[in-house]
Amino acid sequence: MSEEMREITKIAREVSKFTVKTMKAEGIGTGEFDFIHVIRHNPGITQKGIREILGLDKGACARRTASLEAKGYLIRKQDENDKRNWKLYASDKVERLKLSKVEIENIYYDWLIQGFNEEEKKTFYFLLHTLYLRNKTESKAGFPHVQKAIKEHENQ
Repeated sequence: MSEEMREITKIAREVSKFTVKTMKAEGIGTGEFDFIHVIRHNPGITQKGIREILGLDKGACARRTASLEAKGYLIRKQDENDKRNWKLYASDKVERLKLSKVEIENIYYDWLIQGFNEEEKKTFYFLLHTLYLRNKTESKAGFPHVQKAIKEHENQ
């Protein structure tokens, strides 16, 4: 069963490759998109915070910040409590970019299931949503069941 389930990963990888290729036309690379994603989910984060999350060095983080600010994707505001720090916020342009990415993915997935009839789509969506909810629950709990399964596999 695991080889068949890996097809989820393979499909997601192809969608991601296509999306990245399409997003590059808008002047955004994968690393920049990850950077923007962190800022969107952590408004007011500092460069230090981004470095900790993404594992970037100081120079790379500073260059990416400057590049995204120049492109209009982020806004830098001085921290009122500590004038040495700058807080980063996503601009309105980021919301349009996010919608663009979602639209690209939706078009790809719509194309992918074109051959399904309505009943097949309904069944597929139900099963996919069930897997998603199980995955989300496991993730929020810190992956205890998956970690246990890995340990059991290693002990075989």
